[in-house]
Amino acid sequence: MGMQDQFKDKAQKLSEQAKQASGKAKDQASQRASQGRDRSEEETRRAQQEAQDRMDQDYDA
Repeated sequence: MGMQDQFKDKAQKLSEQAKQASGKAKDQASQRASQGRDRSEEETRRAQQEAQDRMDQDYDA
């Protein structure tokens, strides 16, 4: 095996590792984004519930 073959093999391995790392990064970013959306929906529901509770208290008085 010549040096040229060794460099080609090394380049292929590094390329595959880079693709895998890129895929993992995209997956993690996607997960964080979906968690952020879930959190904001929960905050929206909580705010709506608080507003409804305040309105109910105002009319009960």
